[in-house]
Amino acid sequence: MSTCYIYRCSAKKDMYIYLSEKDDFDCLPENLRKNLGVTEFAMKLELDANKKLAKEDPVKVINNLSAQGFHLQMPSDTSVEQLLEKIAQQTLQNQ
Repeated sequence: MSTCYIYRCSAKKDMYIYLSEKDDFDCLPENLRKNLGVTEFAMKLELDANKKLAKEDPVKVINNLSAQGFHLQMPSDTSVEQLLEKIAQQTLQNQ
């Protein structure tokens, strides 16, 4: 079982960031952190590989939390890859 802390992100409706440590946004890449908008604590959750989540695969969430300290849940109309591409383009424009 694994504990995580979930935050709503104002950048997009239904966008959430899951953290392995409460309020530990330092584990996020800077460009991602800048693109979350305002974050608001939503809940603490005990994750289990067999516990069903509304929109995410619990095994994927647990693996991401373990490997990188966070998991990004995107709205169903936006993939993580699309968001990362947008961030990369913004970074290039700002250089």
